[in-house]
Amino acid sequence: MRKINAEIIAVGTELLLGQIANTNARWLSEQLALIGVNTYYHAVVGDNLDRLVNVFKTAEKRSNVIIVMGGLGPTTDDLTREGFQMLTNLPIVEEPEAMGKIKQFYDRQKMEMTENNRRQARIFQGAKVITNPLGMAPGMIISRNNHVWVFLPGVPREMKRMVKDTVVPYLRALNGDQTVIESRVLRLIGIGESTLEVKLSDLIENQTNPTIALLAQNDGNIIRLTAKAESTELANKLLDDYEQKIESLVGDYIYGYGQDTIDKKVLQLFKQNKLTISAAESLTGGLFIERLISHPGASNVTPGGIVSYGTDAKINLLNIKSRLIEQYGTVSNECALQMAKNVTTLLKTDIGISFTGIAGPDPVEGKPVGTVYISIFHKSGKHHIEKVILSGDRYSIRHRASLKGFELLLKILKNQFST
Repeated sequence: MRKINAEIIAVGTELLLGQIANTNARWLSEQLALIGVNTYYHAVVGDNLDRLVNVFKTAEKRSNVIIVMGGLGPTTDDLTREGFQMLTNLPIVEEPEAMGKIKQFYDRQKMEMTENNRRQARIFQGAKVITNPLGMAPGMIISRNNHVWVFLPGVPREMKRMVKDTVVPYLRALNGDQTVIESRVLRLIGIGESTLEVKLSDLIENQTNPTIALLAQNDGNIIRLTAKAESTELANKLLDDYEQKIESLVGDYIYGYGQDTIDKKVLQLFKQNKLTISAAESLTGGLFIERLISHPGASNVTPGGIVSYGTDAKINLLNIKSRLIEQYGTVSNECALQMAKNVTTLLKTDIGISFTGIAGPDPVEGKPVGTVYISIFHKSGKHHIEKVILSGDRYSIRHRASLKGFELLLKILKNQFST
């Protein structure tokens, strides 16, 4: 076969209605990329026979490996086999091993098997069967007119197991390319996507191997590096060299790799520095502390926080003086600092962080929606206060404020308070 150009087709009306996300296609594209297979098209089609056939016809014109997920179940709206049969006229037969497995399942459960379950055991005559160790419906690989068709169930855990066990080895051999592909993800915070692109413009414009891709996410930006080489060692050497170039340009913004999160990284730094933290949260309403305590070992770092959303809560729970609020307001440098200082004392921690601001929909104390003050106080008396103006709806402002808190803590832990 000439160079593989793959297409992924996901079958299911529920995908089109947005009832479930098409995470299978994303995962499968990643697996194919790791073995050097290019995925040029993703398609989603509902449980409709005519539209299935049309999508299959289109895929056959532009791709030479087509992977179809879903539509292999027992119900009458599982039409993947019927659609492909209309395209090819291939006979459908019952696969004995799969049928035996289905019968055994019902026998073990002491349940009567309905006749429609036989549909799951059907395959195309002459197809290579892909065993499904986690479910009932087998998969299939069909070579036809210089095209390879792969049919898989849509259940994620079944599909992923079958891809790893059978599909990846098959396509690797079909590709005839033993090139090793390694990827590395760098995670950044505190720099916008456009600024990041400008700083890395020379690397991006002149990229060959490794390649570089930028992606903005809710919690910052990521840089994905991908290298091809004859061995894993050589690929990683290429990635190491390229990463050093990136660090020389934007190293101050890199906080982690792979699946790292900013909250996990901050928690690790608190552990390393043997420091504790508490939080006084107004507009964030506990979002900050919730993210921190979602990780194992958080109890060694934080006893918790105080949600002081209203003015009375700030006065009664955090001991903020009413005259301070009367003079400066609740959304102010002064209130934020006092909140951070007092929660440090009340919960007996090394550091306190506070969030106060306006999530909307209306301005407060003459300040616009999105105004946020974040203060970080160390028991030694060192402190930092930052005012930011955030955009978005209520949740976005609250989420971004929490994220900004972690960003500020990351910088401070690396510099000022690591005593």
